[in-house]
Amino acid sequence: MGTLRIKGVIKVGKNKKLRSFMFHFFTIILGLIMIYPLLWLVSSSFKTNSEIFVNSYSLIPKHWDIVKNYSSGWKGIGGVSFGTFMWNSVIVAVIGTVGGVFSSVIAAYAFARIKFFGKNFWFFCVMMTLMVPNQVMVVPQFIIFKKLGLINNIASLIIPWVFGSAFFIFLTVQFIRGLPIELDEAAEIDGCSKIQTFTKIIFPLVVPAVITSTIFSFYWIWQDFFQPLIFMSNPRHFTVSLALNLYLDPNSFNNYGGMLAMSVVSLVPVVVIFLIFQKQLVEGVATSGLKD
Repeated sequence: MGTLRIKGVIKVGKNKKLRSFMFHFFTIILGLIMIYPLLWLVSSSFKTNSEIFVNSYSLIPKHWDIVKNYSSGWKGIGGVSFGTFMWNSVIVAVIGTVGGVFSSVIAAYAFARIKFFGKNFWFFCVMMTLMVPNQVMVVPQFIIFKKLGLINNIASLIIPWVFGSAFFIFLTVQFIRGLPIELDEAAEIDGCSKIQTFTKIIFPLVVPAVITSTIFSFYWIWQDFFQPLIFMSNPRHFTVSLALNLYLDPNSFNNYGGMLAMSVVSLVPVVVIFLIFQKQLVEGVATSGLKD
């Protein structure tokens, strides 16, 4: 009887090790598949312009052309350096993210905690905008900006983002509704106004939702191509996503090496943002499930 029990324990242990090995094996394979495009991008930015597609499957360049690719790419197009494009993207992404997330959190607090006439109706209207593609809004936005004289002005790229997002409002509303209402009641007894309750009680507790919204908002604005394409015609106001297209000219020489090199450079702010907020994001996800 004891022997059978020992054999059973050994068999269970072997099964656990096998499952663990298979799990880690397929996870590594999947991870390599997902990261391969990024590795290809970095590797191709080191290759000569002619080798990028001839030796496309190899991640190790036969001829290294790092300095030429990055220097030619940074010089930009038409006398406008890539640094100008980066700076335009930073301005649009930072201001748009800060304004959009702040507006979304304020609106979410109002929908979640403040009683006003037609609250459910207006919240329903906000949620309905989730079904409207951004491309549909570009035409009326273009007409409005045209009348205001904001076409070819960087403000036209910022304004559509600073008044909040239905997705971020919904995300924050659900987070606030998970907080005990007794916190608001206690703050009201202590003499706090609605603004003080929001700034001192609610906002510190919804930081995980704010960080999540910040990361998504920054990513979406940074990679946006359609709005700059419609609102901008002056290369000095181009953002990174639109400027990268300038390196490909069907009527002349295509600087694939410079384009791929600047694509790598354009990923730096995105990676930095993730590294800055990674700890808070993980902590928010880990602790959000501990609330009653």
